[in-house]
Amino acid sequence: MRLHDLALALGAKLLGNGDLEIEGVASIPLARAHHIVFAQDSKYLAEALKSSAGAVIVDEKSLTGLGGIAKPLLVVKDVRLAFARAGERLRRATKRTGAVHPTAVVDASAKLGTEVDVDALAYVGPGVELGARSHIGPGCVLLGDTVLGEDCDLVARVTIYPGTRVGARAVIHAGAVLGGDGFGFVPDSETGRFEKFPQIGKLEIGDDFEMGCNATIDRGALESTVIGNGVKLDNMVHVAHNVTLGDNVVIAAQTGISGSAVIEKNVLIAGQVGIADYVRVEEGAILGAQCGVPSKKVIRGKGVVFWGTPARPIGQYLKELATLSRLTRKRGKE
Repeated sequence: MRLHDLALALGAKLLGNGDLEIEGVASIPLARAHHIVFAQDSKYLAEALKSSAGAVIVDEKSLTGLGGIAKPLLVVKDVRLAFARAGERLRRATKRTGAVHPTAVVDASAKLGTEVDVDALAYVGPGVELGARSHIGPGCVLLGDTVLGEDCDLVARVTIYPGTRVGARAVIHAGAVLGGDGFGFVPDSETGRFEKFPQIGKLEIGDDFEMGCNATIDRGALESTVIGNGVKLDNMVHVAHNVTLGDNVVIAAQTGISGSAVIEKNVLIAGQVGIADYVRVEEGAILGAQCGVPSKKVIRGKGVVFWGTPARPIGQYLKELATLSRLTRKRGKE
């Protein structure tokens, strides 16, 4: 993109040559003439201006005392946010060829939007719909009636079960599985065997979704598992059947969410958190690493950090730890 166009897209003030072509983002040490970098403060700005980068993203404070401008600058309020948005803009600016690899299998009833790329050994099943400029990476499997929105990127070996719907601009990394059967079984008291409960629901995912490597989301049992807009899942996260994740929920690696849990919007969940069935985590709560949330518990507290098992506000948790430590020391002296 021309730097002028990137500045318009970011709402940035441009200082310098707007005709410069920018192809990607980079760190300051690795930047080349076609890269843009960011400088968090005046110290890093000095390094950025000496680097090989073509342009620099800065804030107004960093410009204080700056003399002549050695490189074009984009001046913004939030440097890191603008850099992230620049990276995404430049990634999406990459043109798709609309090519289907000779080893890919695309069912005749599938509908491919314009400029959709389907890579080697991918399978696109009956009734699948792929939005414009989407990319189906090598080895991906999209089973019947899957729907992807525009500008989606399935990196490699992603498996999507029938009836799953994904919104626009999703990024789904290698090994992820969407729409598989939930873990639902009914015990037979006479034989002791477990019979499978029907897993015939759907999986519905909103826009701007990202899913890490080897993460999984199950379809609903009879209804739908629902994932809101802007949700981000890290590697090896598991979301069970009938779960609802609100908009802008962020979940770190190795977290597991059991069936029918509801996670409201803007919740942050750290790594290795375990959430049991029918739990509700209300808007804006924060669950620290390795929290355990028992069945049917309600977590309330916008902006409050919860910790421990069972999860409770971190202030209470730390008081309990301190009390336990004092008791242990006292007993040791006895």
